[in-house]
Amino acid sequence: MSALTPSPLRVAIIGAGQVADKVHASYYATRNDLQMVAVMDSHLDHAKAFANRHGITKAYEDLHTLLREAKPDIVSVCSPNRFHFEHVMAALAAGCHVMCEKPPAMSPQHADEMRLAARKAGKVLAYDFHHRFAQDTQLLRDAVQSGTFGEIYVTNALALRRCGVPGWGVFTNKALQGGGPLIDIGIHMLDAAMYVLGFPKVKYVTAHSFQRLGTTKSSGQFGEWDPKTYTVEDALFGTIEFCNGGILRLETSFALNIREQSIMNVSFCGEKAGATLFPAMLAESCARFSSVMKLTIGGIFVAWMRLPVMFRGSPS
Repeated sequence: MSALTPSPLRVAIIGAGQVADKVHASYYATRNDLQMVAVMDSHLDHAKAFANRHGITKAYEDLHTLLREAKPDIVSVCSPNRFHFEHVMAALAAGCHVMCEKPPAMSPQHADEMRLAARKAGKVLAYDFHHRFAQDTQLLRDAVQSGTFGEIYVTNALALRRCGVPGWGVFTNKALQGGGPLIDIGIHMLDAAMYVLGFPKVKYVTAHSFQRLGTTKSSGQFGEWDPKTYTVEDALFGTIEFCNGGILRLETSFALNIREQSIMNVSFCGEKAGATLFPAMLAESCARFSSVMKLTIGGIFVAWMRLPVMFRGSPS
């Protein structure tokens, strides 16, 4: 049970797809202070099958009916990106805390409306940017704040798949999804990078997207898709310039002719040191040995961590 309430908090899940099944419901099932009471999907048969798998008593195909009858305390929004705004706003209006899948919405304007609505309602609105909570991320964020790197002037965020177009859901449908790898996997590394950097103010952004492989192939590492209905980009390359003079370069793809099957990482280059994020590896200028850094999570000391040196500084 919750420390603040005498009974488990009631949870409803919107969208009965893979992320709701494998991530949200699977996690909620491990908590004795939470109870899944309802699931909603535009396809009622999907909602009923989902409810049966997870021991949920109520299945719905209409969100407002669910909110009125099930009266959840918390709502997980796992619907296609196009519906995030609508579903989050309805849940907040019903007095629920909301956990929404990324991205927040299809437009910055809608995302800001959601933020303001949550603040007005006095409810928690969180998004699934889970890499922020990894120990590696917390470690490097603390190192940035303590000045370990000096001024970081180049950041590289990579979220690349060689042949990883998702063969399920609506990932190849731009009208429902809003985009391809940028909005699906690139957003994770971009958010992790910005979080570590402390969200520096952006001066301008440039980018180029390509649709060269998704419309000519039909199968890959994650199943099959119809190239005739493939409407998202399969690769995007962008640069963000910050007001402090630094840059962040982002590369992301569902399909790209590279050697590796997948690359998901961020590297930081500063005046005093550099690092990669996954795993957290520190590179001090001209260092020969690994560095030892103090690891704290949420201000609480956890351990001393020995970080292998990734590369040496310039041999000046």
